[in-house]
Amino acid sequence: MSNNKSLGFTLIEVLVSISIFSILSVLAYGALNQSLSTSDKLSDKIDRNQTVQRGIRIIEQDLMQLAKRPIRSEIGNTEINALTTNRVNGYAVEFTRHGWANRLGAKRSTLQRVAFNHIDDKLIRYHWNVLDKTYSNEINTDELFDNLNEVTFLFMKDDNEWVKEWPPIEVAQEESRSILPNAIKITFMFSDLGEIYRLLEIKQQ
Repeated sequence: MSNNKSLGFTLIEVLVSISIFSILSVLAYGALNQSLSTSDKLSDKIDRNQTVQRGIRIIEQDLMQLAKRPIRSEIGNTEINALTTNRVNGYAVEFTRHGWANRLGAKRSTLQRVAFNHIDDKLIRYHWNVLDKTYSNEINTDELFDNLNEVTFLFMKDDNEWVKEWPPIEVAQEESRSILPNAIKITFMFSDLGEIYRLLEIKQQ
């Protein structure tokens, strides 16, 4: 006796299969999209942290090589202290540092004049190709990082007291030209990373 029953799928079975496949495809796409989005956010966060760490490392290297070398101002008849927070010069902090690499053997000092300033939400590093400034000297600028709400510098005196301004007001003018703090504390307040601070011991070179 022959069996004439069809071995194929019915229309309803095909439609149900297509529906299930569509639902699974949507779920899979959603999971993939979420995974890619999370991966992009993680990558952006890693890049951001690396940028901030690199910028802070530059600041640390600069300040840990402070030099007791005042410079001549642009007008030529006055001196600017080795380390100063006098904003008349336009910078949050300005100083002379040792260790300016000279791989090409140029005829220049290995001392370098450096400054930092907080402009808008960015921290900017400045440096000059000469120590004693003139109005014709080029100022080199580098943006270290952004999204910075505030940066503060504190300086430790010999009596271990912290002050915001350097040199301390009680120091005689001649001595203030080359005096350096015993330590510097830098506090960064980022809009995305919160508060980060560094405490640096200063060697009296």
